[in-house]
Order: sequence, then structure tokens, then C-alpha cells
Amino acid sequence: MNSLAIELNEKIAQTNPYLMGMLSSLGKRMYFPSKGILSQSAEAKQLASKYNASIGTAMENGKAMALNSVMGSLPGWSTSDALLYAPSLGIPELREAWRQKNLQDNPSLSNYPGSLPIVTNGLSNALSLVADLFVDAGDTVLLPDMNWDNYLLNFQDRAGANLQFWHFFRDSKLDVTALQQSLAIQPAGGKVLVLLNFPNNPSGYTPTQSEGEAIAAALLETAKRGVNVIALIDDAYYGLFFNENIMRESLYSQLAGRHPRLLAIKADAATKELYVWGLRVGFLTFSIGGAENGSPLYTALEAKTAGLIRSTISNGCVLSQRIAVRALHDPAFYEQRTAKASLMAERARAVQETLDHHPEYAEYFVAYPFNSGYFMCLQIKQSNSEQLRQQLLQKFGVGTISITNTNLRIAFSCLEVQEIPDLFQLIYQAAREFKA
Repeated sequence: MNSLAIELNEKIAQTNPYLMGMLSSLGKRMYFPSKGILSQSAEAKQLASKYNASIGTAMENGKAMALNSVMGSLPGWSTSDALLYAPSLGIPELREAWRQKNLQDNPSLSNYPGSLPIVTNGLSNALSLVADLFVDAGDTVLLPDMNWDNYLLNFQDRAGANLQFWHFFRDSKLDVTALQQSLAIQPAGGKVLVLLNFPNNPSGYTPTQSEGEAIAAALLETAKRGVNVIALIDDAYYGLFFNENIMRESLYSQLAGRHPRLLAIKADAATKELYVWGLRVGFLTFSIGGAENGSPLYTALEAKTAGLIRSTISNGCVLSQRIAVRALHDPAFYEQRTAKASLMAERARAVQETLDHHPEYAEYFVAYPFNSGYFMCLQIKQSNSEQLRQQLLQKFGVGTISITNTNLRIAFSCLEVQEIPDLFQLIYQAAREFKA
């Protein structure tokens, strides 16, 4: 093992030895090459007052060299801001701006310590980094049976984890008891990565405040029982809340800093919150009991994550990061975000009103509870959801997503309000044809 990795592991173990039991074998081996080329370049940037011949970029007149054919697409941007490399952890301005946004959205987080957000290449990259850091083949990953298929790619197919599922809904309600029972069977002395995504993809459900508190209590109780719990909170659709009685702060807020055996990880992204899907700007933030702000433990976790980023994509796109910083610093940012969330809420209400006005649809499909996010999900009664999807696509020109044999996902996020009634009428028409 590299001496830098050993050094990082010692810093972690001195602060919280339980965290060492959570790291994967790769996570334990990982380090950032802080004494190699990058550190020498950083040192030269500070001290080379005459010539700096350490940087692997091309400069011209003190700025990044550029082609006019490139910069013609970037009016108003300096070549250095738009084209130079970003640090592996992300540009500091963005990391701090995202931390401030999270504190604005989740006021209770100000009472609990955690790392500075690390910039990732979208939320998918954030998931893969967590899998690399914390999951060995055979480790248990617990997730709901309503989930995003990228979870399987990252944790089952890439990492070789043993996936366990709990039933997300029972009797048209979130089945918190199923999660509690799944946690209760995790053996003391072992570890479990629990993946929770609210608003949920594909169902579009966010827990009520009491449901969220029950979930957090179950995770904390599991940690107190002697299980090393890694709670990965996927907040991809954070902020798109459409009902009054649902949890407004991230579940991460109820887990951060609560117990030495409970590592809370917040995975979020500019992707949906800033409506910049292709810019690929995501974040990871860590918090664990017993480690205060500025703790060497967080510095070590950041270094290990930076090593993974350095060894795969090197760093994220600097232009994307600077666009995100500008948006977050814009005085109208929160007002603009609220306006877009209100538009999404209109679409969700149009879905619910359409279903309420057409009780005849219930013979063929019913909606799972939805109150947030981009999606809602239909439980198909009279046909196979994949067959229905094909019928909708081939005959009616309607695209949907078959999640399981009985579940069909509808993304109302990409529909205009006036299109929604017609969409469900076509789904009804296609479903009736199967029965006929």
C-alpha cells in the first residue's frame, strides 16, 4: 500500500476507527498523489515568480492559449476561466457556493459538521465514487424495490454487492416498516450501505416529516446496535416538492453527525436543481459522528475521493463549474428556481386531476402515491407493462418507461400541462385494447 494511503488511513482511524471498517479494499488503498506532479505544480504556482514551466497547459500572453473557433462560442468568457483544468475536488468557489445553497435549503445542517462538497461529474459519477470507496464484492447494499437502474449498474454489476430490497409501498403508503425490518436483520459487527432517494425515481414520492423521522431513527438504531451504516442519500430531485405535508429538508439533515457508526453521504447535483443536465456537475458531502468541521477525517476522505477522480476522469469540466457558480451567485437564483418548481407542480397537479376526473381508468391502472420530483408511476392491472409500453410507442407514438412487469413510469417533467389529459387518455385506450 502506498505510504500516502497509509497516512490517510491513520488519520481516519485516529478520529473514528469504525470508518475504516466501512471502506472497501480499494477505498483503503486510495490516496491523492499530493507529493507528485500535482503538488509540485501547485507549489510552483505559488512560488515560481519568474518562470513556471511546471504546468501541462499551453499559455499565451499570460492566459490559456485558445483557438478563435472555440472562443467564438464562448462570448464573455476569458480563456483561462473557460478552458484550464479544474482541481480534482472541484473549483473552491463552487464547493463553497454549493455548501451555502445546502445550508439555505437545510437550515438544521448548520448544527452538524461535515465535509465541504466535492465536485463530481454528475450524480452518476458520485454514485460510482461511493461504490468504489465503500463497497467490496459481497457487501450488502439495501435499497427500495422502486429504484433507478443505475444503482444496479454501480453497486451490483460494477462493485459486485449483494443487493437486498425492501418494499417501498404497501396499501398506497410508504412501507417504513419494511425498511425497519430489513435493517433489523443486519448483523452487528457488519456493515450495510443503505441507498435512499427522495424524491424517489421512479415513483415521485417524498416521505412525510413523520415518515422521514422514522427512517432516520431506524438508521440510527441500527448504528447503535453495532452495525456500520453507510447512508447514501440521493438528492437528485431535491427541491421539487408539491405537497405541503412532506419532508422539506434532505434526509441527510437528520443523519449528519449523529453517530460514529453512521456515515451520512449526500449525493446531489446541479443537474436538476439548476436545470443543466448536460453540464454534468454533481457533488458528494460526508458527515459522521465524532468528526468536527475541519477534521483530518474529512480531509482524508476528500483526498481518497480526489484520488479516485484523478485516476479516472482527472477532473470535472471547469466551464460547467464556473457556469454553476455564476448561477448560484445570481441574486435572482432562488426566485428563478422557485418559478420552475411551481411549473413542475402545475404538471403534477394536472396528472392528479386527470386521474381524479377519470375513475374509469382504475380498471386498468392506478397511480402509486406521488408528491414531488419528475415522475409518477402507474400500476398496470390488465396487461404487462412492457407490452403496454410497446403498444403506446408503436401505435400511438407515446413514450413511457416500463420499470417492472406491472409498473409504468411517466415523466410529467417533460410534458406541457395541456398535453397531460390526452396522454392518460391514450394510455387508457391502449390498456383497453389488451383486454379486448
